[in-house]
Amino acid sequence: MENKGAILILSGPSGCGKSTLLKEVYKNINNYYFSISTTTRSPRVGEQDGVDYYFVSKEEFEKDIEDGNFLEWAKVHDNYYGTSLKPIISSLNDGKLVIFDIDVQGHKIVRKKLNSLVTSVFITTPSLEVLKNRLYNRQTDSSEIIEKRLINAQKEIESFDEYDYFIINDDLEIASKEFLSIATIARKKSKLFDKDKILKAWA
Repeated sequence: MENKGAILILSGPSGCGKSTLLKEVYKNINNYYFSISTTTRSPRVGEQDGVDYYFVSKEEFEKDIEDGNFLEWAKVHDNYYGTSLKPIISSLNDGKLVIFDIDVQGHKIVRKKLNSLVTSVFITTPSLEVLKNRLYNRQTDSSEIIEKRLINAQKEIESFDEYDYFIINDDLEIASKEFLSIATIARKKSKLFDKDKILKAWA
């Protein structure tokens, strides 16, 4: 049976290992589309426009909000982040697994609009202290930004039970296997299939 177009949402605090887990999924799953967010924040060292994010001005972003070009958008740490709708629809029609790495606010919005297509996973570290150590050790952000991220993480963890699955990334090998299992099964949800077509085959 063919795979159906479906959405896999991944959320969790910055520093919990989402990017590493996604790389494992990319190695093992064919026919996926990773939804690249659009943002008004400045690129970090090594980030490329159109690969990591689409980097735009605040004015451009607000114009796209007015024109209804976003599936979801949010303002986080004084910057806008959003997901363009056109490539999502195209990928779903092609039967692809559309993967989102978005925050709790974004998850709520996508759930509201495309609930039957969504499988969601919240990933985090075993504790706030572990997250703090990871953020400081990777040395990509200032202390001020890290402290903002930690405050935000404490708020976001309160919403973990709104997701279908919850993974604590303590052991990368175990967490990778768990996440890959969820990604593999996401396109087999019963709600993705045409009921009339299935029943016709049984008539």
